[in-house]
Amino acid sequence: ETHEGKGSAYVAHNKVEIDVARDAEVTRVVLIEEPEDAISVTNAEVRLDAGGRYRQTVVTTGAKLQRIETQLSHGAEGADARLDGLYLLKGSRHADLTTVVDHLAADGATSQLTKGVVHDTARGVFQGKIIVERGADGTDARMAHNALIASERGEIDAKPELIIYADDVQCAHGNTVGTLDERALFYMQQRGIPADEARALLVQAFLFEVIDRIDDEAAREVVRAWLTARL
Repeated sequence: ETHEGKGSAYVAHNKVEIDVARDAEVTRVVLIEEPEDAISVTNAEVRLDAGGRYRQTVVTTGAKLQRIETQLSHGAEGADARLDGLYLLKGSRHADLTTVVDHLAADGATSQLTKGVVHDTARGVFQGKIIVERGADGTDARMAHNALIASERGEIDAKPELIIYADDVQCAHGNTVGTLDERALFYMQQRGIPADEARALLVQAFLFEVIDRIDDEAAREVVRAWLTARL
């Protein structure tokens, strides 16, 4: 799925509804590239039935204001969801990746990994919420957000949340924001790699962890090439 704006200064609102039936599997890979002065909102409402599998990877380069929101109703009973995201922002671009996963029944799993890099005066936002309702025992839910600020004026805001009403669960969430490893940059430059190329290689290695989680090899290679061209 691609979102490609060709005009300028437009406002767009897209919505998709996905029903994953019992024991069915859906993989959704989204590439978003819009003009720097665009404003856009993308909503996905996903209903995951018992035993179903849902895999989502969102990759974006941001816009003037951009929000990509996913709300997932988790039918559990062996259902398995993975919601991954990646943002690479330059200039004054903005991207907000928001997810809400509601575990409604027992024995469901959710895995979530979001990574981002901001340059210049760009701003990245991550808002992730996992809710484990009463009776959703046996839930295994894990969320991580890791980001790099590659400039002095870049900004990243992150808000990972777990809301748990059940007792017998395994849940974890984490968040890290930092800068590129100066020792790694020095090491690469000492071996003849120019500074800009060394930074690009480190950013690439950092972000590719998200892409490597795409199961389908053909889709994985398309996303890898798409991202590499924009580093």
